[in-house]
Amino acid sequence: MSTNVNRIDRAFAALAASGKKGLLPYVTAGLPDLDTTEQILEGLATAGATAVELGFPYSDPIADGPTIQTSFTRVLERGIHVKDILAMVARFRQRCAMPLLGMLSYTIVYRRGVERFIAESAEAGLDGLIVPDLPLEEAAEISEAMSRAGLCLVMLVSPTTPPDRRRQIAELSRGFVYYMSVTGITGERDRLPPELVDNVRALRRIAGRPVVVGFGISTADHVRMVCTEADGAIIGSALVRRIMAATDAGAKAEDVVRTAVEAVCEWMTGLP
Repeated sequence: MSTNVNRIDRAFAALAASGKKGLLPYVTAGLPDLDTTEQILEGLATAGATAVELGFPYSDPIADGPTIQTSFTRVLERGIHVKDILAMVARFRQRCAMPLLGMLSYTIVYRRGVERFIAESAEAGLDGLIVPDLPLEEAAEISEAMSRAGLCLVMLVSPTTPPDRRRQIAELSRGFVYYMSVTGITGERDRLPPELVDNVRALRRIAGRPVVVGFGISTADHVRMVCTEADGAIIGSALVRRIMAATDAGAKAEDVVRTAVEAVCEWMTGLP
């Protein structure tokens, strides 16, 4: 196992030491192009994002709502591949230490080869992977392989996950546990479930590591509500929508980046 402390662990340890909570934006890799994605990552790091989830486009999304599916289609039509995304990550990593997690379908990992993909991810500078469709039965072996490479495997818990299964997922997760505020697909929502805070509190008692909440979060008030108990919040569709809207309006790259950074700064006002 790697003797280096993972950047995700360091980031959450720093938050805990200062009594703060984190915001983890989601960005589709290659939207609107890889150069602009890289600039967005740099802007979000400067703005103080705890980490960024980098979505790897896939033609058959597992839990992604229409906004992120549309972003995937746009990127895939440009002919951007996994190797191109990892090359961008490597360039970014030369200049910035903000934690990055790849969020992707297990099909991408499997087709490339599990050991190969883990090695390439670590070499490029990713700090962890979120693989929503990874079967729990295969997670132990992959979590161990990732730990040896110095990577965190972040696993998801939904509101309907049975208690025993929650414990298994929490034990296998590294870095943090990803709690889905709602079942179903990603996307912006007007309201979050009233039982969300209680569910997160219960999960934190058994997890033994940070719990971060995603799915449906799209406002500073949502972030404020979630972070009364969770260690951080994830915003995806709302950010991707703004990036696409700026691009569709003909904005230059620097203006697209500014749009993304301003949105994240707005949502960060909800952090305790």
